[in-house]
Amino acid sequence: MEDYNTTLKEWIDDEKAAVEFIHVAGKLWFDKSIELIILRSQLIDRGPAKVLNKHVRAETILKIPIKIQDSLLLAKAILTEDIAPARIDIGRLDAEWVEERHNYSNANDFVKEKLKKFVGAPPRSTRVQDVVLYGFGRIGRLLARELIKITGNGSQLRLKAIVTRSNKPEDIRKRISLFRKDSVHGPFAGVANEDIENSCFRINGNIVHLIAANNPEEIDYTAYGIKDAMVIDNTGVWRDREGLSRHLQAKGVSRVLLTAPGKGDIPNVVYGANQDTLDLEKEKIFSAASCTTNAIVPGLIVLEEGLGISKGHIETIHSYTNDQNLLDNYHKKSRRGRSAPLNMVITETGAGSAAAKVIPKLGGKLTSNAVRVPTPDMSLAILTLEMEKETTVEEVNKLFLNAALKGKLIEQIRYSNSTEFVSSDGIGDSCACIFDEPATKVSADGKTVIVYLWYDNEFGYTSQVVRLAKHLGQVKSYRYY
Repeated sequence: MEDYNTTLKEWIDDEKAAVEFIHVAGKLWFDKSIELIILRSQLIDRGPAKVLNKHVRAETILKIPIKIQDSLLLAKAILTEDIAPARIDIGRLDAEWVEERHNYSNANDFVKEKLKKFVGAPPRSTRVQDVVLYGFGRIGRLLARELIKITGNGSQLRLKAIVTRSNKPEDIRKRISLFRKDSVHGPFAGVANEDIENSCFRINGNIVHLIAANNPEEIDYTAYGIKDAMVIDNTGVWRDREGLSRHLQAKGVSRVLLTAPGKGDIPNVVYGANQDTLDLEKEKIFSAASCTTNAIVPGLIVLEEGLGISKGHIETIHSYTNDQNLLDNYHKKSRRGRSAPLNMVITETGAGSAAAKVIPKLGGKLTSNAVRVPTPDMSLAILTLEMEKETTVEEVNKLFLNAALKGKLIEQIRYSNSTEFVSSDGIGDSCACIFDEPATKVSADGKTVIVYLWYDNEFGYTSQVVRLAKHLGQVKSYRYY
C-alpha cells in the first residue's frame, strides 16, 4: 500500500515543477513567440493543476510516461537555444525524450536535433495581420477572446476593432460585460475594461476600437490606424460575393473571412483539409464553412483515405442556438418556432453537401439531418457509413488515433478513450472534433461503420476560424507536432 505522505510529497513536487514550467513557458511565449502546447491543448494561461492534468491525459493517450519534470527540462533547453517563433507540442517531445534520451548527452543536444529546422532560422513570417471583427455575437466574442489570448508580443494577428450597430456608452458597457463573463465558457482570463471617452475596449494591453456602422463600405479603418485588415464577418447577414464584397470597399481592408457557409463561388474552407488549395493572391473572400462541416470533414477524410466510403448518413445532435426561440413563437423555418430549451427539434442541415465540396470524392454519397437539443453548447455528429473495404472496430479506432497524433489533421481531431465522456466534458476544446473511441461500432459483415464525433460548436469552431485566419494572413509560425 502506498504511503500517504509519500504520494502527497510527490504531488507537491510535481506542482512545484508545474509552477516553474509555467514561468518558463511564459518567457518563451512573450519573449520569443514560442508557444508550448500538449497534444494540441493550450498551456498558456493555465494553472499548475490544469497543466498536470493535461500531462496525465497525454500519458493516457500515448501510453508513455509524460512527466512534468521532463517538460520543464525540455522547456528550459528550448529557452536557451536560438529557435525561431514556433508552436511546439511538448507532449510529443516528452514522448520522444523518454524513448531516445539514451542517444543524447543532455536535453540541449536533444532539443537542437529535434528542432534543428527552427534553430537559427528566420521567422516563418514577418507579417503582422490587423483583424477587424464585424459583429460581436457568440462567435464574435469568442474570437475576440482567442485573438487577445494569442497576441503574445503582437507578431501575428492583432485585433484592432469591432464593428457593431451602436457604440453608445451603455452599449459599450453591456458588450464588455458580455465579453468578460460567459455563461457557457466562463470568465475571461485577463483584464478587460471599457474606455467610454475613446469608444474602445482596453483588453490585456490591447486597444480595440468600437466602431458603429450599418454599411460596411462606409467605414474608414485607416482613421483608426488600421491597414490591410482582415475583416472577420460573424454576423451572417451577407453570405454571397456581392454582399461580402462591400467590406472590401472600405478603406483599410484587404480580405474578408465569413464565419458561416459561403454561397456561390466563395471558397468554403475547413482548415486542415483544403486550405492549401486556396489562391491567396487572387481570392479576397473566404468562408470558414459551418461548425458541423468543420467537425465531420476530418472524420470523413480519415475513413475515406483509410477504407473508402461508398455512401452514408450524417446525423447531428446539435445544441440550440440564438436562431431558435426561447419560448414558442413564430419562426420562418419549420419546427424552430417551438421552445429551444424544452424540445428536441428536427431541422435541416447542409453538412453532407458541404462536406462534399471539401472532399469532392464524396459528391452525391452523403445525406444529412440534424436534431437541435436543449443544451447551450457542445454537439455530436454521428457518421453511419458504408465502407468500400471490410474493417473492424480496432482498425477504425487505430486510424483515428494515428490521425490525432500525426499528419495533417492533428489540430482537428482529439482522441478520447474515456468511457465516461459526456457533452459538457468537451466544452472549451479547441479541436474541430473529438473522436469517441468506446462508441465506435462496426457491423458483423465489417462494411458499415458508425463513429461518434463530439464538437464544441462554439469554441472548437472559433479555433478553426483562428487557424484559417493565420493561414490567410500568412502569419503562421513553425510547427512541431
